Amino acid sequence: MLGAVVFDAADCAIDGTLSLQMPLQVLDAGRSCIDLWTGATSVRNEQSGTLETATDGRRLFGFVRIDEAAAGGIRAAAVQAYAAIFAALERSPCPHPLRFWNYVPHINEPLDGLERYRHFNIGRQEAFLAAHRSAFAGAPAACAIGNCASVLTVYFVAADEAPVALENPRQVSAYHYPPEYGPRSPTFSRASLSSGNEPMLFVSGTASIVGHRSEHPGDPVAQTRETFANLSALVEGANAHVGSTRFALDRLVYTVYIRERADLARVREQFLVEVGRDSAAARHAVFLRGDVCRSELLVEIEAVGGAAL
Repeated sequence: MLGAVVFDAADCAIDGTLSLQMPLQVLDAGRSCIDLWTGATSVRNEQSGTLETATDGRRLFGFVRIDEAAAGGIRAAAVQAYAAIFAALERSPCPHPLRFWNYVPHINEPLDGLERYRHFNIGRQEAFLAAHRSAFAGAPAACAIGNCASVLTVYFVAADEAPVALENPRQVSAYHYPPEYGPRSPTFSRASLSSGNEPMLFVSGTASIVGHRSEHPGDPVAQTRETFANLSALVEGANAHVGSTRFALDRLVYTVYIRERADLARVREQFLVEVGRDSAAARHAVFLRGDVCRSELLVEIEAVGGAAL
């Protein structure tokens, strides 16, 4: 076992496994959620400060937590987190990040004239550039979700071979957003496709954005429907790249972030319309309470598909 991410169960730990406990609420009453990342062979664990990793030589799981106040603010925390990650990857057998999950405290709140998410984007991009990593075309898949914590948490999966970065023809690439979205554009691709005989698709946090504009403000159902139009385009692009129908909307494993708990029933109903009520996707989907990186967006959906890590 490479590692586990545990939601809504602060006292849960898995013996002998690198475990990250995340204080995000699972919206299904009485249910906690555990994301497991498995390895094919024996696993080696390492720790350097607040960063921990586990690798089997072909895949690597890791996470870092940075206290924002101690770092000197969210921008500095992002620089510190990613500098630590890239240093660890450089000395590991798995130097190529496939996917990042960023949990940003109070993501939509203002700070010194900018939204905190935009400060995070400045720091993240600075760290990518300082490490000579792809901050634009070729960047890994990612998401950024807000919570009420005081600690920036980033967890990630990396591999021994570089992935293929995928973009969505319905959307402007995030790293090409115009200046109205902040001094530095977000650093991620819409999806990453791992290489090898059993490719795996990592879909970034995806929302109701067409071009670079948010669509359907105030309507969580329409936003969910638009989000699936974007997810469908990414699945189509991934299948075109591998030359076969390896990925399908009804076979992906989804995490759905919802800003307002009151929207859960309507978002879930539209989700089931999109993936099919009896599908594997419907059985395994997890719905979490989280703040999306744009305050007008009510829903964000991410997905993973393919052979288990």
